[in-house]
Amino acid sequence: MVQKREIEEQTVRGEEGVVALPRTIHLVPMDHIDGFDVRPGFYEINGATAIPGGVNFTVHSHGATGIELLLFKRTAVEPFAALRFPDRYRIGNVYSMIVFKLNIEEFEYAYRVEGPWDPKKGLLFDPNRYLLDPYARAVTGQSKWGAKSTPGMRYKARVVKDDFDWGSTERPLIPMEDLVIYELHVRGFTMHETSGVSHPGTFDGLREKIPYLKELGVNAVELMPIFEFDEMQDARVVDGQQLYNYWGYSTVSFFSPNTSYAAGIEYNREGNELKRLIQELNKNGIEVFLDVVFNHTAEGNEQGPFFSFKGFDNNIYYLLTPDGQYYNFSGCGNTLNCNHPIVHQMILDCLRYWVTTYRVNGFRFDLASILGRNEDGTPMNKPPLLQAMAFDPILGDVKLIAEAWDAGGLYQVGSFPAWNRWAEWNGRYRDDLRRYLKGDSGAAQAAAQRIIGSRDIYEVTTRKNASVNFITCHDGFTLYDLYAYNKKHNLANGWNNTDGSDDNRSWNCGVEGETDDPAVNALRLKMVRNAFAILMCSRGIPMFLAGDEFCNTQFGNNNAYCQDNLTSWLDWRLLEKNQEIFRFFQYMIKLRKEYRILRTNLSDGYYNFPDVSFHGVEPWHGTFGEHEHYVGVLFAGLNEEEKPEIVYVASNAYWEPLDITLPDLPRKLRWELLADTRQAEQTIRPLDGLRFSIAPRSVMVFAAKER
Repeated sequence: MVQKREIEEQTVRGEEGVVALPRTIHLVPMDHIDGFDVRPGFYEINGATAIPGGVNFTVHSHGATGIELLLFKRTAVEPFAALRFPDRYRIGNVYSMIVFKLNIEEFEYAYRVEGPWDPKKGLLFDPNRYLLDPYARAVTGQSKWGAKSTPGMRYKARVVKDDFDWGSTERPLIPMEDLVIYELHVRGFTMHETSGVSHPGTFDGLREKIPYLKELGVNAVELMPIFEFDEMQDARVVDGQQLYNYWGYSTVSFFSPNTSYAAGIEYNREGNELKRLIQELNKNGIEVFLDVVFNHTAEGNEQGPFFSFKGFDNNIYYLLTPDGQYYNFSGCGNTLNCNHPIVHQMILDCLRYWVTTYRVNGFRFDLASILGRNEDGTPMNKPPLLQAMAFDPILGDVKLIAEAWDAGGLYQVGSFPAWNRWAEWNGRYRDDLRRYLKGDSGAAQAAAQRIIGSRDIYEVTTRKNASVNFITCHDGFTLYDLYAYNKKHNLANGWNNTDGSDDNRSWNCGVEGETDDPAVNALRLKMVRNAFAILMCSRGIPMFLAGDEFCNTQFGNNNAYCQDNLTSWLDWRLLEKNQEIFRFFQYMIKLRKEYRILRTNLSDGYYNFPDVSFHGVEPWHGTFGEHEHYVGVLFAGLNEEEKPEIVYVASNAYWEPLDITLPDLPRKLRWELLADTRQAEQTIRPLDGLRFSIAPRSVMVFAAKER
């Protein structure tokens, strides 16, 4: 039979929105399979796409000998139809088929893939397994957090309508040096009953907190993983407490939003709630970065689950040893074969999808060094995937941030393949500032380098804005816990306190954990202010962990990946209790925005000051010795209005007060104190002369002002 009506438009509009068709179909034969009218589909469109009159299904496999499309009634365990792709519907390794008269709101789908079974060669084709589409736009069975799957239930996918109205929403396009990044967990941010939102633990709950984010002053949020993951993976009970895969660093589907983060079930419009969140954040001048996990998947190792990539092309999607075992550079059982052309293309398609369909502003790549490994696991000189991301036109103004290490021992902070395009989580900033702030000997010189933008690591012209500075993040102590605990307290995780880092560079200020000692508590709050003041006065892009601004605690747990409870949830009662800390964070963010010299070099310097210079208790102190605990850093330059900006950051990590002399200024200028961490509230006041006393374990910030 021949379908007489021709499809001639390259772009057609249906109720699902605008669909771009890559080619014209003329007089294509119509077939009948299991009661459905079908015809060859659009081979260039991966996944399942609604088109006028039907649904286009496209999937590929290099090693398969045949593929079946399985159709399920919503929530059904077994399919109501199994449509085998006719051999003539295959071009190369791509299978594509249009199925007509399917109501996308009434079905879900999966695949069965036939092929050889030879584990030693990495071939795991099994026609009895139901497989999730690697390009699925929505995954079923995950929409209620913590709910156990129905026996026999497997991952299935839904067809998603892309009909969200972005209106005239414009992306903020904030310059890298102007960013202040706020890392948060979507569920944990509003899950506590004190959050005051209508939809706790969801995208909508976070959207309700946008006024708070604006009040704080941040202009970028970095969301911990929001790709579909299974919080029930490795779920267990420890001492009566239910533990989950809470953080979500174990991806099930790269193209699907985590439906359990939605306030309601969005049948066939999964993702609209996330899109509303991104739209509102962008409207309020806040960019959205996604923490993405392309280094491994939730399928694990040889003993792990088998639901998608293993069944399509196990030996392509994963790095395998010569005998078919899984390399484990991720520490999670398997490692994606990122520089294989198929996986390379999937990752690029994925990033483009999140940028074009969800308007995401940037990505932070978990264990990004894996993205530069070859198929034998060795590091590559110019990894094709990383280079392609750096130069991809769609990603041209998207921020790319690498966690420049992996669990296999590859550490690339300062040497990540960048093409002047990639920024890096600067782990050395975290480590060196933690050592310095708690008073370790021999830490002053490294701390000074970190404050001026880590010029010993990043060449100032070719790696400008490469350093993402942080002292805390999701992985490790909160900022309050950094000064309340000497050791990790992870017993609640169920691993006998063996998990999590033992190298925290923390200091409990004299008492382990909570205390009623007012002197200890006051010192802890000052240490929090010290850390944040230095962070806001450092060149590079600052990032801090949600809740640090009001001393949120994880009770000493430095690896709360499984804690879906008060350990990981923000306790908003602390915002009221620690208002002075919140106001200090506001003040320092505002100060950073006011003085551009703190964010970037404005010129080669001003007066007799270079762009950056180091100072000790006396001016012009080029290097710091083993036993020095005072660091003075001066930034100087002329702004766009040809007016000088000069800021001096004084930090005393010593346990005694010190008398300091500031560098001399031109006659028309004098020093003015902008910030002093001895005090909860900040008062700007002029300095009489060049001498001042800095208290033990304190930070002070001065600026040159006209007399």
